[in-house]
Amino acid sequence: MKRTLIVLLIGAATMFAGGAAYAHHSFAATYFVDQEITVEGTLTQFMYRNPHSFVKVDVPDPKGGPAQTWSVEWGGGAQLTQEHVTRDTLKPGDHVVVTGNPGRDPSEHRIRLHKIVRPSDGWKWEGVIM
Repeated sequence: MKRTLIVLLIGAATMFAGGAAYAHHSFAATYFVDQEITVEGTLTQFMYRNPHSFVKVDVPDPKGGPAQTWSVEWGGGAQLTQEHVTRDTLKPGDHVVVTGNPGRDPSEHRIRLHKIVRPSDGWKWEGVIM
């Protein structure tokens, strides 16, 4: 009886510990990880937070219509801090060029960020963290 209880407790602990490792979502489910696009526009919001930060960028419509707001997913605040990116690094009004994986649903205008450049002063960040 005691042995069975110990085995059950070890099994339960293993299941819960293993579950935490798989809690993070798959980027391949949301983004085309084998493709890359670039958009250029005006930064409207920088949400510096965990588990993922987001940059919102208004991109002019190439056909002359209203600007499209793109949601750009980046690493979490803790990860960005290690990369010397702070909540004050980017400001609304900054002109930016963003490169990354496009979202699977084109109507959502989403990108998983690989590179961001602010041409006005040459600041850039490049890499993949998440």
